[in-house]
Amino acid sequence: MSDSAKDTLFHVNRIDRDFVFTDRVVEVFDDMVDRSVPFYQEVIKANAQLLAAHLNSGDLVVDLGCATGTTLLQLTGLLKNLQLRFLGLDNSPAMLDKARLKAELFSKQKLISFTLGDITKVNQPETGAFLLNYTLQFIRPPQRLAFVRRLHTNLRPGGVLMLSEKTIVNHSALNRHYIDIYHAFKRERGYSELEIANKREALENVLIPFSIEENKALLKEAGFSCVEVFFQWFNFSSLIAIKDDSP
Repeated sequence: MSDSAKDTLFHVNRIDRDFVFTDRVVEVFDDMVDRSVPFYQEVIKANAQLLAAHLNSGDLVVDLGCATGTTLLQLTGLLKNLQLRFLGLDNSPAMLDKARLKAELFSKQKLISFTLGDITKVNQPETGAFLLNYTLQFIRPPQRLAFVRRLHTNLRPGGVLMLSEKTIVNHSALNRHYIDIYHAFKRERGYSELEIANKREALENVLIPFSIEENKALLKEAGFSCVEVFFQWFNFSSLIAIKDDSP
């Protein structure tokens, strides 16, 4: 579901600033994600399987930091029997323009709404599920607890938060091994050593990963009664957090 150009943003001798979601990033974003996030499509399918088990017909699914809408477009097909409502929220007009174009291209524009806004101020009471796919890691750590508490408040009883993140491990040597394996993954997908090094430098002050344990503690402190890992590939992890369904 992509007409993205090939990602060559970091094929330069040096970079001048931190990573930001510019119009140039939007042009290559789908290719960037496909080649940079391990098992990206499989995680979306796993999201769908878990959502199918926890959502009710007519529930609202909100993708926070929806980017070009790929996840929601996939979910409309994978969860078509549940008659769900889908909302994508992002702070990038260019990302949303592309998302709307893709939704129209695949005749999904009546199933998915896209809204420009700050995801940390989301206000969607009685939401069935929030998706945070590789998004929380871009929010400054001091803001994360208040944000996740807001999501917990906005979920209906029994609602779920699906969180996928780049993560770290506390053992420094093992963490280094995980990063080396991830860089090998990127080389296998056509990225050069220069591109890998440049992107890592650009993301250094922008993407701040937590460990799985830190993410679990954050979610539980925010009020979630059940927090479990459902996928991990070295330094990438996905968790499901379930809001207590008692009144």
